[in-house]
Amino acid sequence: MLLKKVKAEGLAHLSYFVGSDGKAAVIDPRRDCGVYLDIAEGEEMAITHILETHRNEDYVTGSRELASATGAVILHGDMGFGYGRLVREGDEVDLGQAVLRAIATPGHTPESMSYVLYDRSAGPQPIGVFTGDALFVGEVGRTDLFGKERIDELASLLFDSLHKILRLGEGTIIYPAHGAGSACGGSISDREESTIGLEMVQNKALHLERKEDFVAMKAAEVLEKPYYFTRMEEVNLAGQPVLGSLPHPPAMLSDEFERSAHSGAAVLDVRAPTSFAGGHVPGSISIPLEVLPNYAGWMLGYDRPLLLVTDGPGELDRVVRMLVRIGYDDLAGHLAGGVEGWAKSGLPVSGFPSVTPVELHGMLSRGEDILVLDVRTEKEWRTGGIENSLHIFAGYLKDRMDDVPRGRRVAVMCSSGMRGSLGAGLLQDAGHEVINVLGGTGGWKEAGLPMVMQGGSG
Repeated sequence: MLLKKVKAEGLAHLSYFVGSDGKAAVIDPRRDCGVYLDIAEGEEMAITHILETHRNEDYVTGSRELASATGAVILHGDMGFGYGRLVREGDEVDLGQAVLRAIATPGHTPESMSYVLYDRSAGPQPIGVFTGDALFVGEVGRTDLFGKERIDELASLLFDSLHKILRLGEGTIIYPAHGAGSACGGSISDREESTIGLEMVQNKALHLERKEDFVAMKAAEVLEKPYYFTRMEEVNLAGQPVLGSLPHPPAMLSDEFERSAHSGAAVLDVRAPTSFAGGHVPGSISIPLEVLPNYAGWMLGYDRPLLLVTDGPGELDRVVRMLVRIGYDDLAGHLAGGVEGWAKSGLPVSGFPSVTPVELHGMLSRGEDILVLDVRTEKEWRTGGIENSLHIFAGYLKDRMDDVPRGRRVAVMCSSGMRGSLGAGLLQDAGHEVINVLGGTGGWKEAGLPMVMQGGSG
């Protein structure tokens, strides 16, 4: 029997290829699905089934894309999907030596399914379970995606589902749909391997023996819900557009790039914060490559073509894959020669200063009129920040621009400078004088500078 994990960086999405005796299934495939085709070809297996653990909110699933390439059957729970076939508890997928048995595990979403893996050659006990977003390593799934009014209901369902999973036995390996960094859980462990026995010992959510305590814990969670989740929910329910192949945004000379931007395309700059601060196309949106999968959906609409600015063509394939995974298919082109080529064409370049935490502390100590804007998440903010700073999460900044006072320099602070670049770009485009703080609160702490505990958002 073969089992391979495939990780989509940024989103921390984990999918799995399981096969034996010439047949294979893929659980929760990503949209750029060539990796599964390569595995199947290398192992001389035919992909016959595609199993979805749930509808998914944080990425466009690759089910229809992979089914189009293989003819495989798509299976998912009961939620009115516009494609595929319904799977119910107890249904099995026979892969020869390997067998996958469906169990209903609602809670994260009402139709969530998990798939228990058996190896016929090893006996009747389960080998592992693909838990989707019900159970992660060190965490359990969020239950707030259907609104506050349904949190108690879904948390109650999740409590029952988790205990159903636990009954599979302590030696059963868990294969979750996400690792650390995913927006689908609050504190997922950096470690991606675990067993039910380890989770029973180490996962704090599983230590709550009373359902009412578990429901209260889930109701008190503070998690951001990205705007693009709604789009992903709609697309994954109705059926994802089949691309056939990845988009290939063409290289554009500066004048053509400028005309396309003036015609309504959005300019996305994925370079490092220092590069963006040093010079960028006016009006462009800074989302550094390291945080692109997590923040593109907050910053970019789906109604405009995208123009890309990268550090070179070597980055382009990675950028395209990240964008396609969250539904950005209209990629109009990328800037040939980068910002240097743009400047050599005589076109205007924008920029702003960057400072270190120590430099910012010195400026504040000298009494310079600087507003520190903290753009970290609510959860990060509550762990401590700079005294008298204003907190607006980066994802909400576009909609809360009026809450940022005019007439003062704004030093944008996140944990490292990545999201600071994003916030500084938005503020500069709105007419603010900005500074990005490289190193962010992480560098501030390392320098031993004072922080204060914070309450709710500003």
